[in-house]
Amino acid sequence: MFYYPYIDPIALSIGPIHIRWYGIMYLLGFLSTWWLGRKRLRQFRSSLITINQFDDFLFYGILGVIIGGRIGYVIFYQTAGLLRDPLYLLRIWEGGMSFHGGLLGVLIATKIFTRRHHLPLFHITDLIAPLTPIGLGLGRIGNFINGELWGQPTTMPWGIRVPCNRFPAQCDDLMPNALWSQPLHPSQLYEATLEGIGLFLLLRWFTSKPQPEMATSGLFLIAYALARGCIEIIRQPDVQLGYLAYGWLTMGQLLTIPMFIGGLTIFITAYLRNSLTRRYKIDY
Repeated sequence: MFYYPYIDPIALSIGPIHIRWYGIMYLLGFLSTWWLGRKRLRQFRSSLITINQFDDFLFYGILGVIIGGRIGYVIFYQTAGLLRDPLYLLRIWEGGMSFHGGLLGVLIATKIFTRRHHLPLFHITDLIAPLTPIGLGLGRIGNFINGELWGQPTTMPWGIRVPCNRFPAQCDDLMPNALWSQPLHPSQLYEATLEGIGLFLLLRWFTSKPQPEMATSGLFLIAYALARGCIEIIRQPDVQLGYLAYGWLTMGQLLTIPMFIGGLTIFITAYLRNSLTRRYKIDY
């Protein structure tokens, strides 16, 4: 059992300006995507996109992550708050980002970019899919520093007890004046491991050899959906939503269902299309 170390969410303050660790993690995620993307393009000269175009695309992608992530969070997780106060959507300094919203934002941004540059959509998504897990993992580290998205109570030896004065919601079921919570699953670290390191290694291995177009994008969606869906089982549901059905279904799991189905469809289609193309060339 471990005790949560006090980590100030604010990394640096300059007058009224506060720079938070969560924002720094996002910045590091964008930088890692940029660096890995340029490195990948130098290794695979056959790419249809140039390094300069990739730099331009990253700007589109960052806007997609931030705008889509914020809109997605408010729509998926804070609908009641949005209806009470539509300006809540603009108060990004209060926190709140959604991966699924960010994913939709990036897809829209990618579609706009590929249309302007006359590039195949899946050529770009196959390129960026293996680059994103590092950013996802860093984002979960940011969640851990913020002390959010805790898991259910656990008896496992790596459970983490958090201070009740900072996280009172985790101590509601304990005696009054309790100092520490029950040991909790560090679900943020589980997600950082699976969605970050695990997904990165899987896609790096998968793309070490040529794959049909669309296959990498499909595998990314499948693997992320499985990892997220499994971890949601031991993660506490969002307080404002609770469980949506059956005493276990969370919003995160619900959103991964179409993601998994879409990914599986794309993955199978990639290999079927590749098989038909090869057969057609041989027959011809």
